[in-house]
Amino acid sequence: MKGPLFYSKILLFGEYGIIKDSKGLSIPYNFFKGALKTQKPMSEAAKKSNQGLQEFSIYLEKLQEEDPQLVTFDLETLKADIDAGMYFDSSIPQGYGIGSSGALVAAVYHNYANDRITVLENLTREKLLRLKAIFGRMESFFHGKSSGLDPLNSYLSLPILINSRNNIESTSIPSQNLDGKGAVFLLDSGMSGETAPMVHIFMEKMKQEGFRKVLKDQFIKHTDACVEDFISGNISSLFGNLKQLSHVVLNHFKPMIPKEFHKLWKEGIESNAYYLKLCGSGGGGYILGFTEDIDKARKALKGYRLEVVYNF
Repeated sequence: MKGPLFYSKILLFGEYGIIKDSKGLSIPYNFFKGALKTQKPMSEAAKKSNQGLQEFSIYLEKLQEEDPQLVTFDLETLKADIDAGMYFDSSIPQGYGIGSSGALVAAVYHNYANDRITVLENLTREKLLRLKAIFGRMESFFHGKSSGLDPLNSYLSLPILINSRNNIESTSIPSQNLDGKGAVFLLDSGMSGETAPMVHIFMEKMKQEGFRKVLKDQFIKHTDACVEDFISGNISSLFGNLKQLSHVVLNHFKPMIPKEFHKLWKEGIESNAYYLKLCGSGGGGYILGFTEDIDKARKALKGYRLEVVYNF
């Protein structure tokens, strides 16, 4: 074992919007986790991960050459450990929107970055933004372009409030009411999605003035309201805004919702039994659900796999 466990994350609110400066709220999800390990002989999965780490180390070397002011690594030790059979042992499903590459980035930074910012320090806004910038550059290896939020969440294991691109802070969220009927849940779409093609679709849509207007006047407006409602525990207002948000996503982000779920998405809005939203970039993986009555939602979604992550 090469050090601590790093957990998956759930971006409750802010997918796509944070690219355009909406608010966002990201929470750690401790059900899935990963850690760097060394194993000889290696299983097939370990070999594949080891090969991936090899390629990642080449990318990090290049990143260090390009921007030594940002971050440098103990590459000698990293490469020696990879040669000795190190791999990332993870239960976080890939392509599911819950931060599988983020946990890996956090683990590599923790073990091999020089002068690293630690979780035990007084984490000022400057330090958080610096970490986010480092993680964004590191995770770009996997996604082409990354905000750095997933690794940040995994590294700190704290809820993170995004007020705007240059204003982020760790935050607290209302404690769970384990007897509560309200819940946030994950719905398994049964297929993995890829981030890069979904982000590409979004960027193409952003070229249309009509879509930009919808994003600003509806999507970001309801996202910001949801973040504020959730943090302040204003549940009745939260569900009103969630319904609107779910509606906007169904109407304007259809390519990001797997086809098989269009009808289910609509039924949730019409019946008020649950509201669905994207978990990460969409296209597959998990779909995020919110309900005021989990028993009612389970009945309406009979035959689907639901995983409760938070109770109201």
